[in-house]
Amino acid sequence: MSIETNAKSFTSRLMNHGDIFVVLALIFIVVMMVIPMPTFLLDLLLACNISFAVLILLLTMNILEPLELSIFPSLLLMTTLFRLALNVSSTRLILLQGYAGRVILAFGSFVVGGNYVVGMVVFLILVVIQFVVITRGAERVAEVAARFTLDAMPGKQMSIDADLNAGLISEDDARRRRLEVAREADFYGAMDGASKFVKGDAIAGIIITLINIIGGIIIGTLQQGLPVVEALQKYALLTVGDGLVSQIPALLISTATGIVVTRVSSEKNLGTDIIEQLLSQPKVLWMASALLLFIGIIPGMPTIPFIVLSGIVSFIAWNLQLAFKGQELQKREESVKREEEDAKKPESMLNIIQLDPMEVEVGYNLVPLVEEDKGGILDRLSLIRRQIAVDLGFILPLIRIRDNLQLRPGEYVIKLKGVQVGSGELMVGYYLAIESDLVKEKVKGISTTDPAFGLPALWVTEENKDTAEESGYTVVDPSSVLITHLSEVIKRYAHELLGRREVEKLMDNLRKDYGTLIDEIVPNLLSMGQVQRVLQNLLREGISIRDMVTILETLSEFASETKELDLLTEYVRAALQRQITSHYQSEDGVLRVITLNPTLEDKLISALRESDGNNYLNMDPGAIDRLRRNVMTALEPLVSQGYSPILLCASPIRPYLKRLLEGVLPQLAVLSYAEISPGVEVEALAVVKE
Repeated sequence: MSIETNAKSFTSRLMNHGDIFVVLALIFIVVMMVIPMPTFLLDLLLACNISFAVLILLLTMNILEPLELSIFPSLLLMTTLFRLALNVSSTRLILLQGYAGRVILAFGSFVVGGNYVVGMVVFLILVVIQFVVITRGAERVAEVAARFTLDAMPGKQMSIDADLNAGLISEDDARRRRLEVAREADFYGAMDGASKFVKGDAIAGIIITLINIIGGIIIGTLQQGLPVVEALQKYALLTVGDGLVSQIPALLISTATGIVVTRVSSEKNLGTDIIEQLLSQPKVLWMASALLLFIGIIPGMPTIPFIVLSGIVSFIAWNLQLAFKGQELQKREESVKREEEDAKKPESMLNIIQLDPMEVEVGYNLVPLVEEDKGGILDRLSLIRRQIAVDLGFILPLIRIRDNLQLRPGEYVIKLKGVQVGSGELMVGYYLAIESDLVKEKVKGISTTDPAFGLPALWVTEENKDTAEESGYTVVDPSSVLITHLSEVIKRYAHELLGRREVEKLMDNLRKDYGTLIDEIVPNLLSMGQVQRVLQNLLREGISIRDMVTILETLSEFASETKELDLLTEYVRAALQRQITSHYQSEDGVLRVITLNPTLEDKLISALRESDGNNYLNMDPGAIDRLRRNVMTALEPLVSQGYSPILLCASPIRPYLKRLLEGVLPQLAVLSYAEISPGVEVEALAVVKE
């Protein structure tokens, strides 16, 4: 068996039985506090303590984000307990034997030159550095980080939910990100408490040292009969050595704690980040070199050290400047070369001919509205996609926003597959005051028209905003005007935005729970394109396709009888009767409509004809024109009372009557009797006559 295989086997056993090793280590720490340790074992454990502290410090410097060392709070507790156990063991040996091993003796004799006064001063300085500077700072950073992390949790959770609803991430990604948010909050909360261990360890070190010195003087003078000065020399030196042996690892652990709580997530370790960021500005190094040179030539200052440092910094700055110039030149050459190679490829033309499903072009005055950090157009697009997913039941493709210098400064254009379908003009710094029946008195402003609904409106200044609101105007900011217009355009053309890829995403999302139903329909009964056409028919009239299960179950039931997509759409609409009825009901629960005269309805049914598998109403232009005028006349009492325009008719003619009327009445909803939920009160306010 090779050395590599043995190493892997040992590592595997260590990983598999890690819990046992940790439990045994904790039991051993407790035993150390009770049972006297031989000096050779204490030397070994003190060396292990120093080595372990160095290992932790190096680990913290090489992590990329704090959660990579999520065990750090528990590790702080264990290392603190280990150091205190060593203090207890060393104190017992010092006071009982007057000797606590070679490590403590070496620190007391060699490190401080055998002078316990110097050792005490060094010990106190280390304690001050650890307690006042590092530990206190780390404790404050951990406290603030814990508070900010907990305050940010709701926002992060909402962001994850928004990305999930918008289709930007999968359910697994959302679950993983939620777990990371929870782990981050737990980690910083634990670090806030664990930093108290380090603080308490520093205080305990001072107290233990004082106890050792006082105890040593008492034992030396009363039990061993030594003079006070000799007892102090003997026990104070060992106590200082013990304190130094404990405080150096504690200082390293405190430094590691500070590094962890101040670490910002990065793609590189701390050492690399420090070097790269400190040396990222050669001109700053040139300025530092000049300052060092100036200090060196001041009379009375040591000239040589500052001139040498100035030369070293100048050398580093010069080399960095050459390196950055070389990198910039290399990047430029690679970019030019890449562009030349891409231009030669036939595939490069694909980006030119490819159209975005929907895009918004803005004039240069509107660019600041797009790039606002909070409440800007880009920020609101995700809310639009979320709202469309809730209202219409499909994931809207990404909307591209670009500036267009050919437009007027405040103009914007909405394009669908490269063709303009909407436009408007905004005045930055003004507010749009939309008129309504509630307006009490006119206000001063620039006359215009609301681009979303075509209502009369005014552009008012910020000074007149409150006055306009008090007068009954609906006042909105320019970003909201564009977003509202964009939302209405999306709803109007939602059926064109539902492509084959979007339908496949909807089906894939349902497949894990309704795989049998989907396999039964596609491709056995209907093709994916036919399912897409049915869904588009629903969206064309503003019917949400969110209840995909009901839609697919209805198609599964009737697709074996007919493949006529208009008829299948009517079956689906009938199955969605509760959804459709609730959408058009008034606030009091009544469905207010206009109806057709029975004679007229019979004539329309008899006028149905079929051509190439498609049905249509066979009517002469004069009859069509009269029908349209009569419908508009019948709608007047409905619209005048503020109700939605709804025409109720028989199922066979519903889709064809809708197509006949949508040219002059695009907002008219045409419903069939089969789409009305049982028990809903229907009030006919007018009848369309022949």
